Amino acid sequence: MKKINILVVEDGRSQREMLREFLTREGHKVSEAENGETAVQKVRNSHFDLLLLDYKMPGMDGMQVLQEVKAINPEIDVVIITAYGTIETAVEAMKAGAIDYITKPIEFEELLLLVDHVSDRRRLIRENEMLRSVLQEKGVTTDRIIYRSQKMSALINVAGRVAASRATVLLQGESGTGKELLARLIHNLSPRSAKPIIVVNCGALQENLLESELFGHERGAFTGASQRRIGRFEEADGGTLFLDEIGELSASIQVKLLRFLQEREFQRLGGNQTLHSDVRIISATNRDLESRVKEGFFREDLYYRLNVVVMSIPPLRERKEDIPVLIDYFLKRFAAENGNTIDGFTSEANDLLLKYDYPGNVRELENIMERAVVISRDSVISVEDLPFREDAFPVSGDTKKEEGSLRGSIEDLEMKLILEAMEKAGDNQTKAADILGISERMLRYKLKKYGLKN
Repeated sequence: MKKINILVVEDGRSQREMLREFLTREGHKVSEAENGETAVQKVRNSHFDLLLLDYKMPGMDGMQVLQEVKAINPEIDVVIITAYGTIETAVEAMKAGAIDYITKPIEFEELLLLVDHVSDRRRLIRENEMLRSVLQEKGVTTDRIIYRSQKMSALINVAGRVAASRATVLLQGESGTGKELLARLIHNLSPRSAKPIIVVNCGALQENLLESELFGHERGAFTGASQRRIGRFEEADGGTLFLDEIGELSASIQVKLLRFLQEREFQRLGGNQTLHSDVRIISATNRDLESRVKEGFFREDLYYRLNVVVMSIPPLRERKEDIPVLIDYFLKRFAAENGNTIDGFTSEANDLLLKYDYPGNVRELENIMERAVVISRDSVISVEDLPFREDAFPVSGDTKKEEGSLRGSIEDLEMKLILEAMEKAGDNQTKAADILGISERMLRYKLKKYGLKN
């Protein structure tokens, strides 16, 4: 875990020194500020990754300090410390830019998990900034991959690390999650970026046509083959071949693909000449290939050849923090394309867009936004412009019972989310932690804290 620079802002001397000593023992560089004014001045003059900020202080309170600090350095992470664990305090701080909160008396294990989370987050941000720099140098942008969530940030980070290798990559995810965009990103980051990336949808063509599409054919290979055709493997030489819907391949084509992955050679349909091509294979599926193997529909040896590196793209309902930035991106894009002036949404429309589960994922959200921009008669999109009604769409959780923004305490909501995740994961803590977007260590702590596990 990379050590970070921390500023502890706490008016109580004993609490401040206790936090400094604990975090210093953990290897972090820690500074102190006994009030808000001193904290703001230190942020002006020095670099900090994290502020542990007491909410209730004389003079400038935690909210004022948070606002001042974010104005100086928007990238700084702030965790609010409060003995007043009310919903109003936590929500107000989160809206102003705090990434989390912790209540007094502070439990060191929870504090350490929060600091580790910040360290991981900042590492991902730094590495992703480096990836963007590499792409900019190549004249490639990642503008179409829009995200804010840590799940997607981690996924993009993995894409950057696997791009330089020759390893085959299997992208898993529901329809509409952006598998092709991720494949193109991997290609653009790779040493093969000067060569083409060729996309083939394996589920869109009949078996004989797909075989010709992939491997090419000689003249007379079949009725209608009046001339030789170069296949996608040859076209992609030196580059990348992206095979979407890989789970739909017939048994005979699976055999030929396996041979290529093993020997890097193939033959055109109707030909006897052995050809070679330097192609990297990235495949994608929205089906459970492992189950297809067990059912006998997909070759086990091919499966293991394809999934050297497996990347799973989470559905939009499991990364809802990405929805606001996607909405903003699509609104601006479609307004510009259609010459419309759209200033935003009514509060009711915005609420529905944030609550909707998007079974079609990002592609569905994109379609919803395009339709709304095109048919809206006003400069503000309303519920009537959206293709669903409040009483007729699936939502995550019991949002209609929340009566406003949130109901009850933060702890009640957190406990509810943890219980739902554990149920979805069949009590598998690793999977539940992944659903929640937290570490397994943090989940274990929360389960113990709320008495949800013995």
